[in-house]
Amino acid sequence: MPTSEHVHAAEIHLRAAHAHEAAAASHSMNDHLRAHEQSKLAQERSQEAHKLSQEMAKKLTEQKHG
Repeated sequence: MPTSEHVHAAEIHLRAAHAHEAAAASHSMNDHLRAHEQSKLAQERSQEAHKLSQEMAKKLTEQKHG
């Protein structure tokens, strides 16, 4: 499994975390519309990272079992 795929997945996870932090900051400043937009972005990035991680796990399992 190429390391670049793992790095890419990690970067997406970090972007999701950043969007979650930005949403929390906006929410604490009572900017609820922006917080909602950032939460939606965080969810999308989290789902993308999860999907990529699942695909890598599937590839590893297939390589092990033939």
